[in-house]
Amino acid sequence: MKIVLSTLNAKYIHSSLALRYLKAYSQKEFPNIEICEYSINEPLMTILTDLYERKPDVIGFSCYIWNIEETIQLIQMLKKVRPDLTIVLGGPEVSYDISYWFNRIEEIDVIVYGEGEATFLHLLQTLQKGETLNQVQGIAYRTETGYYINPPRPKLDLNQIPSPYQDEEDLASLRDKIVYFEASRGCPFSCAYCLSSVETGVRYFAIDRVKEDLFRLIQHGVKTIKFVDRTFNLNKKYAMEIFQFLIENHQGTVFQFEITADIMKEDVLQYLVDHAPKGVFRFEIGIQSTNDYTNALVNRKQNFKKLSQTVLKIKESGKIDQHLDLIAGLPKEDYASFRNTFNDVFALRPEELQLGFLKMLRGTKIWYEAEQYGYVYQDYAPYEILKNDDLPFDDVIRLKRVEDVLEKYWNGHRMDQTIEYLVDKEFSSPFDFFQEFGDYWTAKGWHRIGHQLETLFLRLLEFLQDRQTKHIDFIVSLMKFDYFLNFTHKPRKTWWEFAISKQKLNDIFKQLVQHPERFSAQFQMLGLSEKDLHKHTMVEILPYHLGDYFETGAMVKQDTLFLVYFNPPKEPIYFLKEV
Repeated sequence: MKIVLSTLNAKYIHSSLALRYLKAYSQKEFPNIEICEYSINEPLMTILTDLYERKPDVIGFSCYIWNIEETIQLIQMLKKVRPDLTIVLGGPEVSYDISYWFNRIEEIDVIVYGEGEATFLHLLQTLQKGETLNQVQGIAYRTETGYYINPPRPKLDLNQIPSPYQDEEDLASLRDKIVYFEASRGCPFSCAYCLSSVETGVRYFAIDRVKEDLFRLIQHGVKTIKFVDRTFNLNKKYAMEIFQFLIENHQGTVFQFEITADIMKEDVLQYLVDHAPKGVFRFEIGIQSTNDYTNALVNRKQNFKKLSQTVLKIKESGKIDQHLDLIAGLPKEDYASFRNTFNDVFALRPEELQLGFLKMLRGTKIWYEAEQYGYVYQDYAPYEILKNDDLPFDDVIRLKRVEDVLEKYWNGHRMDQTIEYLVDKEFSSPFDFFQEFGDYWTAKGWHRIGHQLETLFLRLLEFLQDRQTKHIDFIVSLMKFDYFLNFTHKPRKTWWEFAISKQKLNDIFKQLVQHPERFSAQFQMLGLSEKDLHKHTMVEILPYHLGDYFETGAMVKQDTLFLVYFNPPKEPIYFLKEV
């Protein structure tokens, strides 16, 4: 019996943890199981051809909201060219509302629901023997007369599941992928919008096994490992031991964790601040809303004051990047309330702030309560809301515009100093800047066309000029500063005309070579020749002394020489000196 496990990842750089678990659990009895991963961006005909030519008897697909529609099209084509093929679906997207899936997609033969390792092995054993499927717990299956849903399978002792990361050939292929990893399963919380709330209790893998698997991945040169544990820091002792192990053994691998910031213990936090290497850890923190009433309605307990203290202390350390999540469209959070939520969270200045929209996932409490709050949402994945009783579609549209420019201008970190100044000094609040700019962006039709780095600067400048923003010459100085610092190599072009003529630039370089100490001791230490300056630096005269602004916040009108030295792969070094 030829068995293929497959999925369509959201991006090429992603990898599937679920498929590797299934193969690891079943490969003693079925050693020839193949894993075939694709991405949703590949042509379905290409994927169809590849799977068909492998001549499988059974194909299992791992299904999520990001791939279910493409997977459906794929299995419909597979059944047309291979009617005898047994098609098995599993994963969170098909584990709930099973009747819907059987009624919608006649090509489905079997659905594995819930935890799949033992269930999938039992299914393969039963198929190989040619027996009926009525004794396989944890599946639903189609017959000539309809479909049947068998009782669920009890959860496994996690330590009975073999490691998904032992195959040497597979490990070599994961070096440049995002590798997903779990140290535990389950979630202690009951957030109404999250599928993790459906499974009660938290189970842990043995700590020694976790360390062995992590070290094996590190030794094979994996660059990024993303923990999928829903609340990694729930068990303080367990989390602390893994943090310590990774700090001692990371070898440059980057690790991402989902943490709950308001339950982070002070001693764990202090240990990370003191010992975490810069850039090795990355924290994802779901805040979703700061509206206490809304949080209560979705069974979410959150101490925002404690959360803020944790986030700010981590940020102050400068060692760990933080990605904070918001969800627009939660019950009883209207536009004005979400504006407050956004400003509350933006005040923490996270490295990334994701503005997401509520998705009505099958099986969640909020999905069952949709009518109670007047939810209208997409019929097909990702089931994103269109409106509810408190957030009309007009407001959803406006928040989409905020999301668009937030991603480009804050999360992209293309002009940090400029945006920081604008949201702090020129607009009523950060939200108001992103909203006003987002509205302008859409009105100009820019959301329909592409954009390069220079274009992003020019569009921001046009917006600021059209609204007659104050201190525009100072803002332009900040924009020029930010633009140069986007590059590791000397940029070939700019979005403005230089204030310095070629002759004046030559004179400046001669003076810098003859008297580097007059510029700064740090500049003198570089020992740059005139040729080096022409080849590796960019120079501009700014009308403000940005050094004073960065130190004191004062806008001092003073012509200033701004020089940036590009020495890849190192970060550029900048110098500011009064003319």
